[in-house]
Amino acid sequence: MNTQSTALTREAMMDFARNWVAAWNRRDADSVLSHFVDDAVFVSPVASKYAGSPVIRGKSELSKYWRAALERISTLEFTLDYASWDPERRELNVVYESNLNGIRRRSCEMMTFNADGYQIRGEALYGAEL
Repeated sequence: MNTQSTALTREAMMDFARNWVAAWNRRDADSVLSHFVDDAVFVSPVASKYAGSPVIRGKSELSKYWRAALERISTLEFTLDYASWDPERRELNVVYESNLNGIRRRSCEMMTFNADGYQIRGEALYGAEL
């Protein structure tokens, strides 16, 4: 789904969440990046390991971070648990189980979109190992 061509309805955002999980499972960083504005901000505690900072600024830097991480990740499996959409904040929260190199965790991505349907901010949160 391309959020830019679809109204930011609950149904559209639930499709977005399913497609986001599927894109990661295909290791398709280009598909995930296509929804970000150029000056997006992304926050992740894992980013420090690959990018030297937990805060990534800009789509170009985000691409470098994700591609560097994907080179080091042999197993990547996401299983969607659920997603919730707040239309007033234009925030999608995707709760999923991640399996990265055999380490399973409950995880959450908080995604904020602009009025045009592009992602302007993201934050990844990771729970304890399962």
